[in-house]
Amino acid sequence: MSKQTIVVTGASSGFGALTARALARAGHIVYAGMRATEGRNAKAVADAAAFAQENGVDLHSVELDVASDASVEAGIARILAEAGRLDVIIHNAGHMSFGPAEAFTPEQFAELFDTNVLSTQRVNRAALPYLRKQGKGLVVWVSSSSTRGGTPPYLSPYFAAKAAMDSLAVSYAAELSRWGIETSIIVPGAFTKGTNHFAHSGSPADMARAVEYNEGPYKGVPEQALQGLAALEPADADAGAVAVAIVDVVNMTFGKRPFRVHVDPSEDGAQIVNGVADRVRAEMFRRIGLEDLLKPTSEV
Repeated sequence: MSKQTIVVTGASSGFGALTARALARAGHIVYAGMRATEGRNAKAVADAAAFAQENGVDLHSVELDVASDASVEAGIARILAEAGRLDVIIHNAGHMSFGPAEAFTPEQFAELFDTNVLSTQRVNRAALPYLRKQGKGLVVWVSSSSTRGGTPPYLSPYFAAKAAMDSLAVSYAAELSRWGIETSIIVPGAFTKGTNHFAHSGSPADMARAVEYNEGPYKGVPEQALQGLAALEPADADAGAVAVAIVDVVNMTFGKRPFRVHVDPSEDGAQIVNGVADRVRAEMFRRIGLEDLLKPTSEV
């Protein structure tokens, strides 16, 4: 395994923090991207620094607000200035919302898409020129089983945004392969414990509209949906398994990494549907004479 320089977005907590620590422990140089490093996330920065010192690893926090072009560009520039290179981008930043779709304003949908989808475009535009110049790299996208698996109600803005991000990842994969840049999509299931995803989820702005659902024929559905998801999750389900899966992918030989890795203890069916969709994609590429785009160009 070669030591690689890696940036993880949304690494103040949850999957991002777990992944950054696991990668650093595996011997890589890791930059944990997060916003407000001197404000709301100052404790996360201190915790990461303490972890690095206690474990003797290369884990650094970097100001990287994925909602800001300037912040992303400055964060990537700092990594390149300090480390001299960047080998792996891990798109992890994301936010969830919970409530009836009709009760969310269009502006709320746009904000959620900005966090979950447009953020990846900002990071890609800042970082990919350097990876392309190197002629080698890896982009890891943290998707969700909700894009093609079971889709319980009241999570539609998040599900729609994650589906858009997954679709973007698939398109990017073919457009980066001839540059020697590999793609791997990690597909976590609904981990209701071990992250703050559900606890910190957003709420509808139009509460009057939400009440019409919650007190009408859909009364009790929110509670049933959340309790049902929690009940499907095995008692030994560990959110850290997502971080382990990402470390395994990063440590694999160039050109041998899987296009998708599912980490779904509840087995909501996404692996089956994704398997069909990815096979259809591969067949289309063969039919139009672009089969080589399914795998990255050999290492330069």
